[in-house]
Amino acid sequence: MRVKYLTDLSKLSQIPDADREVLKQVTSRYAFRINDYYLGLIDWHDPQDPIRRLVIPSAEELQDSGRLDASDEHSNSPLKGVQHKYPDTVLLLCNEVCGAYCRYCFRKRLFMKENQEVSLDVSAGLAYIRAHPEVSNVLLTGGDPLMLGTKRLRQILHELRRIEHVQIIRIGSKMPAFNPWRILDDEELQQTLSSYSTPQKRIYLMAHFDHPRELTPAAIDGLAQFQRCGVITINQCPLVRDINDNAEVLAELFSKLSFAGVPPYYIFQCRPTSGNQTYKVPFVRGYSIIENAKRKVSGLARRAKYVMSHASGKIELVGMDYERIYMRYHRAKNPDDEGRFLIFERSDRAAWLEDLTPVENPSGALWATEPQEAGLI
Repeated sequence: MRVKYLTDLSKLSQIPDADREVLKQVTSRYAFRINDYYLGLIDWHDPQDPIRRLVIPSAEELQDSGRLDASDEHSNSPLKGVQHKYPDTVLLLCNEVCGAYCRYCFRKRLFMKENQEVSLDVSAGLAYIRAHPEVSNVLLTGGDPLMLGTKRLRQILHELRRIEHVQIIRIGSKMPAFNPWRILDDEELQQTLSSYSTPQKRIYLMAHFDHPRELTPAAIDGLAQFQRCGVITINQCPLVRDINDNAEVLAELFSKLSFAGVPPYYIFQCRPTSGNQTYKVPFVRGYSIIENAKRKVSGLARRAKYVMSHASGKIELVGMDYERIYMRYHRAKNPDDEGRFLIFERSDRAAWLEDLTPVENPSGALWATEPQEAGLI
């Protein structure tokens, strides 16, 4: 099936003229893109439809809040198109286009005309990876790598597989949700993935389904095709207000993903990126939603970690009580922070690390990074 793309919001007849004029201001600031398949998932009779909210601009995006690079990704870029935050993992920003643009996107800056962060020529990035033998994981991202032509994607995979210390190649993509026929109708892509995802060195698809209604029969067929090619499929998505911030919805998403052999991996805290004020969910509410969702599903469906991709690292929210919020560094930019436990005063409005007040020298707090240091073994 060939999908047709739309980048001009004025051509969407379902949006009233008065609203369209306001939304033009949004699309002049933040890119808009959609296709006819995904538009068909929207219930236009429901003004609160979550699929609509996911891709159709909102006037609230014009609120002056946040930063374009909310996690300071620029500080982890040794060269254009490369991010290296954790020793064993490098990101190659190899494309600056997505199948559609999620309104809450934390990298919306990449789709602006002045963007200079993406490198379509990945040769320098490949040379950087070759020179760093500690790198075992490479994530292809951007933009969506599956928007690249298959020939170009094959070249990148071929070069990465020539680097002995690269064990895992990850492809971060929402194309399985936006356009399942990208894999279903492309035999060359299927052959490419089969060739470079081997029993010893797998390709991982980091899929991105936000809502159970995205898991259409075609989308599930697409995921199955990735699996037939030897690709390991997992899912990660943010918790987004009025899209999936509901325990019943999230439980359905977790269950359907697990039934399709796509384990939930991460639930991200929505980053305080410019224009994202309307999409954020506070930590306390988010933790409650996720834990209630997990209670409704099997063990295989409840493996997602609730994390915040902060400038200092990937911080997992591990618990809370009436007085405090408990977190730990799942991954840390500073090696000394790896595994560190964090305790904060409870705030029901806090939605990012800087919103929280640390508890100073809490009694019984575990600050050690090694079990033996804490007397645990």
